[in-house]
Amino acid sequence: MKNTLGTGVSVTLFGESHGAAIGAVLDGMAPGIPVDEAFIARQLSLRRPCGRISTARAEADRFQIVSGVFEGRTTGTPLCILVPNEDIRSRDYAATRALARPGHADYTAYMKYHGFEDYRGGGHFSGRITAALTAAGAVALLALRGKRIAVGTHIARCGGVADREFSPDEASDIAALNEKVFAVLDENAGERMRDAIARAAEAGDSVGGVLETAVTGLPAGVGEPWFDTLEGLLAHGLFSIPGVKGVQFGGGFDLADAKGSQYNDPFYMENGAVRTRTNHNGGINGGISNGMPLRFRCAVKPTPSIYQAQDTVDFLRGEDARLELKGRHDPAILHRARVVADSVTALVLCDALAQRYGTDFLRGERP
Repeated sequence: MKNTLGTGVSVTLFGESHGAAIGAVLDGMAPGIPVDEAFIARQLSLRRPCGRISTARAEADRFQIVSGVFEGRTTGTPLCILVPNEDIRSRDYAATRALARPGHADYTAYMKYHGFEDYRGGGHFSGRITAALTAAGAVALLALRGKRIAVGTHIARCGGVADREFSPDEASDIAALNEKVFAVLDENAGERMRDAIARAAEAGDSVGGVLETAVTGLPAGVGEPWFDTLEGLLAHGLFSIPGVKGVQFGGGFDLADAKGSQYNDPFYMENGAVRTRTNHNGGINGGISNGMPLRFRCAVKPTPSIYQAQDTVDFLRGEDARLELKGRHDPAILHRARVVADSVTALVLCDALAQRYGTDFLRGERP
């Protein structure tokens, strides 16, 4: 029953979608790191529903830090954040308790927890839990900023509409993205994406897409060969985000048919630093960061909760059934998941940096 990610710096998630609260325990963070509650609230706001392209469930996410912070800085002891659940309609799920929602974890959760699981709203498997992950990730993002490491994610593709690529100046794009609620680099593409999501919602359907993340400022030498490669650590965290079904680094599958002469990244010196002229490997060689920006993409499936009738089974009666969902559901989750991708990335990188340089590497300076 593994709900913890990380070794030197770890995060443990707890709670269920319709329980009293959800939360996260962030352990291993060095003492003295600034904790800005306004920034945590801002990050949580980026995960919230957004009008007609999101669920009608509107949680305030009034979080509370109950340990690990004193006078605005981490103490070095476990940092616990609670986020209460307030906008709950559990009755929406009682009638379909034994009907396996296609694409959801209802049946697999029943098989793992033998029927004792809280099934309401997906329980512990719900995307609602990512609010706690986002709150913990906000602390990690600020710690990275203190080391001039920046993380940003955009909606690279949604509903068949593509955003523009990151520019060679990833840092400027990241700064712009972190000010946006709907994280795209091309506003015209963003409008077409929103229209595609709205059309899917009107049809009782949903859409998926691709998130692309860039990280600047990460030093070379972070990661391990073989089993704790930087790609492996990041993929481990990214696949925990509900709906993520694929992760690629750099060119990934897009360059599977390329030749070595096309895929290799030639090295050169720039102001005393080693650089590469291209970044097809996404800033990682041999599982270890090479000092170039990290670049990776996550494929996010269409939201499985749709309002069209679907074939399923009643797994308690052992018979075929039909399902017509009620309740409140997202026609797309990419615009809300983008901040979760940032959060997971920051948490993984804090752990990797702590493993490389020691837990005090991220320590803030005393005022």
